[in-house]
Formats: sequence, C-alpha cells, structure tokens
Amino acid sequence: MQNYLSISDIDSLPEWVEEAKAIKKDPLKSKSLGKDKTIGLLFFNNSLRTRLSTQKAAINLGMEVIVMNFGSEGWALEYADGTIMDQGTSEHIKEAAQVVSQYCDIVAIRAFATLADKEKDEAEVVLNGFKKYASVPIVNMESSVEHPLQALADAITLTENTIKTKPKVVLSWAPHPKALPHAVANSFVQMMQLQDADFVITHPQGYELDPKITKNAQIEYNQEKALENANFIYVKNWSCYSDYGKVNNQDSNWMMTKEKLGNAKFMHCLPVRRNVVVEDAVLDSNQSLIIEQANNRTYAAQVVLKKILEEL
Repeated sequence: MQNYLSISDIDSLPEWVEEAKAIKKDPLKSKSLGKDKTIGLLFFNNSLRTRLSTQKAAINLGMEVIVMNFGSEGWALEYADGTIMDQGTSEHIKEAAQVVSQYCDIVAIRAFATLADKEKDEAEVVLNGFKKYASVPIVNMESSVEHPLQALADAITLTENTIKTKPKVVLSWAPHPKALPHAVANSFVQMMQLQDADFVITHPQGYELDPKITKNAQIEYNQEKALENANFIYVKNWSCYSDYGKVNNQDSNWMMTKEKLGNAKFMHCLPVRRNVVVEDAVLDSNQSLIIEQANNRTYAAQVVLKKILEEL
C-alpha cells in the first residue's frame, strides 16, 4: 500500500480489523519492521488522540518519530501553481513536500477543513499537495473531508462489541456551539457502507451530509424513531453541507441522553462537550465505548503503518 488517504484504500475491512486485533494482543511483535525508519507527523491543526496514538503506533513498530506543528513552527505554505508569492505565504508546497520527504520514510498529515470555501476544502489542497510532490507514502491523520484512522478504529470497536449478526448502528447529529467539519461523519458513513449492518443516519433537516458520500444510506429526521432498537449509537456534530459551514440549528433536544440511549452502546470520537453533545450519565455509564475507541486509535494507526512499511 502506497498511501492511506481514505477508507477506500482498505482492500478488505474485515481482514484489516482482524489484523489490528491481533496487533492489539502483541503490539511489539513487529518492532523490527520500522528499524532505521522515520515518520514525520505534520500538524496543521491541534490534536490529542491522533498525535499520541499515531506516535505510539510508530514506536511500537520501532520507528523514530518527528513531530512538527505548522501553525506555530512552520512557514506558511502556498499551494496554488503560478502564484506570485508577495503576500503572506513564505514557502511553496513543491519545495516543502520534497524537503520533508528527504527526512522521513512516511509522512502523516492533519489538516482540517476551513468551512469557508467548499470547493477548496473538497480539493484537499494540503493532503493532495503533499501526495503530489512528496516522494514517500502519505497517511491522512484527518483532512478536510475524511478521517480514515478514526473510522478504522471505530470499525475495530464495533467488531469487538458486536454480539449479533447484523447490528443496528445509528449515526446521530448533536448540537455544538461551533461549526465543525464533516470528516469524522463522512468516514464513519463510508466505513459503515462496508459493514453488514442496519445503518441509519439521523439529523435535523438541513444537515444532510454530502450526498456523494451518503449515497443510498437511510436518513431519518426523527431522532427518536431512528434510535429505536439501536445496538450502537455514534454521536457527532457537523455543520451544514448545503449551506456550507453554517450552524443553522442548535436544538438542545438533539443532545444524547441516557433515556435516548436505551440499551445501546455509545460511541464518540472525542473530544466531546459534556452536557451539550451528550449528558454525563451517558459518558460515565458502562455503555460508553469512548475510551475503548480512543485506545483502538493506536492499533488502527499501527496496522496502517505496518502495511506501508511492509512495502518499503
């Protein structure tokens, strides 16, 4: 595998999940695989789980890790061709990607959507700029449109906790005071399309995700109806897609409560705003899988890095 940019880069999700579960049992088994190899983690946005889990995964594989926070440490990059760089940007992606490639065997990148320009966000200028000009494999640690490491961790978590053949899984929108990207929801939807499950997306009208991603997924605007008989409820906020980046609904009635959860398992990618997105009684219950999900971020990243290293 050359790059891991999207869930679509997974050739067999069940096989990857099983391999990740095996890695989880013996994380240091392939420690020699990354010997004398270096991964560069480039962050254009803040991170907790993504940074630490990817770094831990690389260490488990014997790799050296370089971390750079572009917001505070790097030059402002230019991505457009033919630009006269007489304004705020100091370095072009053409040089930056080639230079970084000389220092690293793998480059992992985290760059959120701006939520200001849909066309620019969907062009994935940061991720695709590095893909185009770098000479080493690229890993997506969350981009404008996708978060495939989170979705892979979610797939592992679902598999570990599923007790029936075809579980009902619900992705529910929740209120949030800020406009948030669509990446986590997008990748979760794409991952669920590869699962044998009864999958439902629920959100207020006007919060439809990109129809090219949701495709024929079942969408239910009545949250209570959507949650009926759910085995897993994944809660996430996202801003409007059609009215791009806007927050047109902050209805607190969409917050996840213990009553709504019923007997289902609760999932969220974190960080989460308590008593806004979900109440304490859910997060602190034994039905919550959020800490398991966070733990599985390491093994999701490790199976990705392992597959890339095996091809180097």
